[in-house]
Amino acid sequence: MSEPETPRLTPRRATWLVLRRPETREARDAQVLTALQGQHPAFAEAMSLAQDFAQLVRSQQPDQLEPWLERAAASVSEAFQRFAKRLREDDASVKAGVTLPWSHGPVEGHINRLKMLKRQRFGRAKLDRLSRRFLLAPERVQDQAPGQQTPLEAPAWDAAA
Repeated sequence: MSEPETPRLTPRRATWLVLRRPETREARDAQVLTALQGQHPAFAEAMSLAQDFAQLVRSQQPDQLEPWLERAAASVSEAFQRFAKRLREDDASVKAGVTLPWSHGPVEGHINRLKMLKRQRFGRAKLDRLSRRFLLAPERVQDQAPGQQTPLEAPAWDAAA
């Protein structure tokens, strides 16, 4: 019996391999990361910085932020240098984001969904139909099976337009 083929390493997959918690990584994923670290020293540094930042945020350790920012600013990666610079510009909110249990994620998700719905319907629906769709959209999402995507076709109440 042959082993399953390892999926191609795309940038998205590499990102998730790096950011996944070490205890949840599969053995072959760890081997891929080890091989990449050995072949590309710049990747090894970027991987270390990314993992340390993820750990810092997960464990809510604001005292570790300043040493991480210094490491990122001294990095060979321009992306990490810029990221550290931007984090320093908004130091108070970054520290609050690391320490406080609240998140703007759900609000941002709703705003993103509303903007998407607005873009879908722009020019094809009057304001009253748009507001009905916004009000009915959460009910339709809750009725779906887990993992099922929302269809992009017009809802039944909009067919009479």
